[in-house]
Amino acid sequence: MTNNKVELLAPAGNLEKLKIAINYGADAVYGGTSTFSLRIRSGKEFDIDSFAEGIAYAHERGKKVYATVNAFPFNAQIKLYENHIAKIAELKPDALIVSSPGVVKIARRIAPDIPIHLSTQANVMNWADAEVYYDLGVKRIIVAREISLKDCEAIKSHLPDLELEVFVHGSMCFAYSGRCLISALQTGRVPNRGSCANDCRFPYEIYAHNPETGTTFKLEEESEVGTYIMNAKDLNLASHIDEILSSGVIDSLKIEGRTKSAYYAGVVTKAYRHAIDDFYAGDFDASRYQAQLHTTQNRGFTDAYLVSRPFERDDTQSLGFSIGYGTHQVAGLVDEAGDTWKCKDKTCVGDEVEIVLPVGATIEATKNEIGAVYEREGKWYLRFEQIVTTEGKSRECVHSGDTNAWLLPIKLPGYTILRRPIAEALDKKGLTPDSTPMKLEPKR
Repeated sequence: MTNNKVELLAPAGNLEKLKIAINYGADAVYGGTSTFSLRIRSGKEFDIDSFAEGIAYAHERGKKVYATVNAFPFNAQIKLYENHIAKIAELKPDALIVSSPGVVKIARRIAPDIPIHLSTQANVMNWADAEVYYDLGVKRIIVAREISLKDCEAIKSHLPDLELEVFVHGSMCFAYSGRCLISALQTGRVPNRGSCANDCRFPYEIYAHNPETGTTFKLEEESEVGTYIMNAKDLNLASHIDEILSSGVIDSLKIEGRTKSAYYAGVVTKAYRHAIDDFYAGDFDASRYQAQLHTTQNRGFTDAYLVSRPFERDDTQSLGFSIGYGTHQVAGLVDEAGDTWKCKDKTCVGDEVEIVLPVGATIEATKNEIGAVYEREGKWYLRFEQIVTTEGKSRECVHSGDTNAWLLPIKLPGYTILRRPIAEALDKKGLTPDSTPMKLEPKR
């Protein structure tokens, strides 16, 4: 590994999230169109033109974009795959992410000047497999999520010029390296072809059947245990960034989440940006990063397997719920120009929201007829005295889903996030927070 700082790689589910991730501290982003991507829903947010715009935006700021072409093609699709790689190559991404040896060879033939990154779907866990791909021309391997840091050290020792990328945050698949057929069985949606229906996130009822008598009876749920029997907790390695970087063998830290919200893209990227920078500055403090990461919706957090072997873990599942509230709710997002904001959660005149700034951005206190911006205990806040559009249309309250652009009392950095504590957000909806997590089910 070189003496350069480790790369922070963030998800780019669409053009806006790409820009947010870069503004909140990513060194590189990954994403692509829906064709041959393992995130078809996310890929539909990009077409060739908008993906090209995203690559140009990143390159203008000295950042990188890795294009996802990591689905597994059938024989009949090989020509289509070749055409797609050629089309993506014209956009000059900084790497192509692929999943199989055959596609590695295709990419090397069609786009020899673009580096190849091997997807985690290839399930590389040892130096022998890594060497096969390295000999094929792969520059970087995104290692299996089940791998240990010690095994990464062994691969790097054997292949010092091979880059290694590890996941540090995001959703975890119930199946081994994502090799799941449950979605295909129940809905006909094939996970390894980009259309997983997230069937592992649902509650299941368990029955016992006696074929001799034809009797079927339901097995009763044990109190407080729950029936989300395949629901994995979310990965969160922020507390181990110092240990990972001290190993000296990891080249890139990857955040999962192309289908997650713009808030997630910004806040999670910023948290890991600070963790990395603080490590190199000798000021690492895991509690700072965890406080921010816990503001996002999550299924409970686990540090999974990079620093602990799978057989040593018995706390990696959330059996009682699908997903829970984080500590905060996004209230609004400032536009790219920084002049207006759009509502993401009910906001009224007189409300106070916390201001979350992109990395490196600064603001000054102000007060006028629109509102006030001020600092308190190291955090910045905005209080609305008016909620008014650029055309002068005013409201007492504005709700999520409203597409109007609302004025700010001062120009803010583009993509600034406005948020409030979750208890306050629920209270505004007439809900009372309790010990029961939010039970969101995956959309089919």
